[in-house]
Amino acid sequence: MSAKTPIIGLAGGIGSGKSLVARMMGHLGACVLDADQAAHAVLADPDVIATLSDWWGPEVLRPGGQVDRQQVGRIVFEDPEQRRRLEALIHPRILGEWAETLQRCRIDPSVAPAVVIDAPLLFECGLEAECDAIVFVDVPQDVRARRVMADRGWSIEELQGREKMQKSLDIKRSKADHIVENNSSVSDLRQKVADIFSAIISSGS
Repeated sequence: MSAKTPIIGLAGGIGSGKSLVARMMGHLGACVLDADQAAHAVLADPDVIATLSDWWGPEVLRPGGQVDRQQVGRIVFEDPEQRRRLEALIHPRILGEWAETLQRCRIDPSVAPAVVIDAPLLFECGLEAECDAIVFVDVPQDVRARRVMADRGWSIEELQGREKMQKSLDIKRSKADHIVENNSSVSDLRQKVADIFSAIISSGS
């Protein structure tokens, strides 16, 4: 891929602020591929809705026929086999949509100075192989726990359980090219992100 259009992968624990970092890079001109946003679109696909209803019954659907993401989350959190089944259904669809954007950016560097992949399962899906640089957003677990309790209503046990389903943070941190500590103000984080983004763009990785 062209060094003029680096692909940046974001990694970090749940509640670390990866999406905030992605938005900041988006404000700097990057094209952001948001896995959560893409998953929303995939879960609205009638074929996917029908498949999930066949698998798990109508209780995974809301009264309007949309997928109940919380109910699906409970199912796959409790059963690793069902989680792998869900991932096999939605991940290829997400990656297929992203492939077009990545290809366009590789061919035409004027599209964006960089592409940012904001995906919780960056390493689990093998997406790190697409990246020229990995940025790890580092936040202590107690801080992340407070955030997910406030924002998502999770307990510390649920946070720990969900993170056990992913590669360890130590592994992700060790594979990072850049580490940004999100432990201060938003303005401080914005400056750190801008510095890292500039360094990646100028070096091409």
